[in-house]
Amino acid sequence: MSQRPPAPPSLQELRKEIDAIDEGMHRLLMQRGDIIDRLIQVKQTQEVGSAFRPAREASMMRDLVQRHRGILPLDTVESIWRVIIATFTYVQAPFSVHADISASEPAMRDSARFHFGFTVPYVAHFSAQAAVEAVAKSKGDLALVSATSSRTPWWLELEEAGAPKIIARLPFVERADHPAALPVFAVSRVADSALVTEVETFSVRVSGWNAEVARALSPLAEIVAVPDTAFDGAALLVSVTATSSIDKIKAALIEAGASVRSTALVGSHATRYTVPPTGSKS
Repeated sequence: MSQRPPAPPSLQELRKEIDAIDEGMHRLLMQRGDIIDRLIQVKQTQEVGSAFRPAREASMMRDLVQRHRGILPLDTVESIWRVIIATFTYVQAPFSVHADISASEPAMRDSARFHFGFTVPYVAHFSAQAAVEAVAKSKGDLALVSATSSRTPWWLELEEAGAPKIIARLPFVERADHPAALPVFAVSRVADSALVTEVETFSVRVSGWNAEVARALSPLAEIVAVPDTAFDGAALLVSVTATSSIDKIKAALIEAGASVRSTALVGSHATRYTVPPTGSKS
């Protein structure tokens, strides 16, 4: 006589399993907090400014995408990890996020809250330059500014030694319908060992800027340009990948008829990491 198949677990049993998992996750978060507390004591993080670690965070978010599976949406998983990372960073060395809302206040607020949660103070500014200036006067704050357009050349404030620099491009993981899809640069002061330099960002001042010169540069690098009528030119923010170089950019400018007045390294960030609609990673 064949045995009956085991009865499926009851709703009460399944809910008990969920409760046990929830308790385990909470205990792990508290354990993580204990380790952070020890980290503060060992590294004395509070004495060196921002605890933001863009290289480590970019790597963590890529690993998260690579291992994720199941019915839980990637948006939810990413947002949970972003809150965990940002909150523990804040615990190590408190900081505020200064956001430029001149282009889109709702989109910038969504980006700040998605990537840094609600524990980190949020300060709105009506220009990118004001947000960057606030960070320059702070000990370890961070600014969020548009990575694709600007009304003012705010990056000129980053040229001097000791000034804050571009340290990340958010979101770390790009995909269609991302809940915080606005491309933004994060500007702050961090230790050199914490930086990721896959893409270098340069401030380039040129004379003779026009549409033809812009078309010549477009295949070589991502560029944000603010025209400068006083010099018949423009202030450029140029993102240079490993396949190019600032020397190639300068050569292309000269060949197209422009004159390069100055160049300065103003930061770096990880390469853009995208998840196509098919679900494959690149």
